[in-house]
Amino acid sequence: MTSLPRPLLAVAGALLSLALLSGCSTAADGSTDAGPATPALADVTPVANPKAWEGPSSVAAPASPIEAITEPAQALPATVTDAQGTAVTVTDTSRILALDIYGSLSRIVFELGFGEQVVGRDVSSGFAEIADRPLVTQNGHDLNAEAILALAPTVIVTDTSLGPWDTILQLRDTGVPVIVVDSHRSLAGTGELIGQVAAGLGVPARGDQLAARTGAEIDAAVAAIAAVAPADPAERLRIVFLYVRGQAGVYYLFGQGSGADDLVTALGGIDVSAEIGWIGMRPLTDEGLVAAAPDLVLVMTGGLESVDGVDGLLEAVPALQQTPAGQHRRVVDMPDSQILSFGPDSARVLEALAVGLYAPDAAR
Repeated sequence: MTSLPRPLLAVAGALLSLALLSGCSTAADGSTDAGPATPALADVTPVANPKAWEGPSSVAAPASPIEAITEPAQALPATVTDAQGTAVTVTDTSRILALDIYGSLSRIVFELGFGEQVVGRDVSSGFAEIADRPLVTQNGHDLNAEAILALAPTVIVTDTSLGPWDTILQLRDTGVPVIVVDSHRSLAGTGELIGQVAAGLGVPARGDQLAARTGAEIDAAVAAIAAVAPADPAERLRIVFLYVRGQAGVYYLFGQGSGADDLVTALGGIDVSAEIGWIGMRPLTDEGLVAAAPDLVLVMTGGLESVDGVDGLLEAVPALQQTPAGQHRRVVDMPDSQILSFGPDSARVLEALAVGLYAPDAAR
């Protein structure tokens, strides 16, 4: 998939920052609480007619242990040109910070065998192995320069999804190597993202292995989903992804190039944003939603909570009531930190969402 232009990347980062800042359910230690895991796709029975199902579903990808790749040996110094065109040389990875709004960068670093060297975390990094590391984000997803520098990192891997950007510049001015990777997330781009991180840490061959493993898991998940999704295109679920933040009165429809389109296609659904020519992330309009005529709406759990559930969503967006999804109350939500993360856990995210789509009676 082609990367979004930089203006859209900035919008994406801002929107998802707000989404995760306002919407994540956060435990006392700052870790994301995704709730009970959804059963595996192989352990559930699909309903006969997913289009006719009535009612909402909540899903969450199951936790999975780190399977670190530790060979071949690291080669330093490593010099890379990052996503912003900046040449960065890394000579020391003894104290690593990997920070983004999705929690995917820290997971990649752990999977590449550097878990012991990670000295802090962002609020979206909720996997068990990182839970004891101190938070370096404040007010949700704002980078705290003092907290970061107090950990004396020898390298920072991040993207443009966190801010303020002046903090990144301040960290660079202190001499800490900062590698800025691509902020765009998609299933197709997961391997490239892994490669960017691995190259910066001096382990490109491990990156190749992790990318191949993750890609194989995604392919297997997509194949398993295809086996339960309707074969007849006329019976496939027409799906839209809505970004909802009720407190701020903000409602967006995520379209082509947002990553949500990639997700819908992998789930065996019809990406109706492509049919109506909806590019990137744009404010929702009644005309656009009615024209999309979705059978199912995907939302972040925090967003749905911000409007007091499905009833509140239907009240806040009356046009949704004119669509099959609204009439059937067919809304599937997933934790904000999972649904668009597109990292090593992508296969599990896909399978959990597929349960919500095709075996909703097995979801929460």
